[in-house]
Amino acid sequence: MIRGIITIIQQLGQYLLSLVESLGKTGVFLGTTVLWAFIPPLKFGRVIKQISFIGVKSSLIVVLTGAFTGMVLTLQSFYGMEKFGAEALLGPTVALALIRELGPVISALMITGRAGSALAAEIGIMRITEQIDALEVMALNPYRYVVVPNILEGIISFPLLASIFNTVGIFGGYLVAVHLLGVSEGGYFGEMINYLTMEEIRIGLYKSLSFGLIMTWICCYKGFTATYGAEGVSKATTEAVVTSSVLILVWDYFLTSVLF
Repeated sequence: MIRGIITIIQQLGQYLLSLVESLGKTGVFLGTTVLWAFIPPLKFGRVIKQISFIGVKSSLIVVLTGAFTGMVLTLQSFYGMEKFGAEALLGPTVALALIRELGPVISALMITGRAGSALAAEIGIMRITEQIDALEVMALNPYRYVVVPNILEGIISFPLLASIFNTVGIFGGYLVAVHLLGVSEGGYFGEMINYLTMEEIRIGLYKSLSFGLIMTWICCYKGFTATYGAEGVSKATTEAVVTSSVLILVWDYFLTSVLF
């Protein structure tokens, strides 16, 4: 009985130690990346390439998701507000929900599923095929060539894609509200001026910037530390997407509690 309790305590201690060690390594990885981001020369060519790969090629899925999110949000909000005679506030409700919350979060999750997995797999394959080791042998820092461009790309692309998501979502809601539900066009857009401020836009911008950093940071780290073999890359890719998605949602809660 006592031996079993001791074994359980030992296993729990080993798990906690491994968790703390993993968190420490992840933090050191981010700190090293940030340090090399401020040491010239910066690889602008790779940054542009990654913006095209992760940002531009994710535009279609962001547009589709944003359009239908705005439509569904408009339908759900209208039926609830109709009971209280507040249909005139439908436009501001949709705009605020998209800009402050749904736009940054849903677009970040969609980009993570589409591009984050590819990013982790790409770097993981570079690790198991010893391309990263080859950079180190040639005295080229792998953080500068592999990680920093992806981090910068995430910080640049996520706010732009979230803005596209918000714009498309608002116009998708307009189509449903005006042409399906009979809300006046002036009533839908007119009230937005009274309720939508620059502070709301800044909140969404802050969230998108932080989500871009989180996704690229975790996906690069998981790929960078992938174990050898196809199974190692597969595990790293899965962990990258799941961990990034969970951290985005958790960080969104804490950021919302502070900003609001």
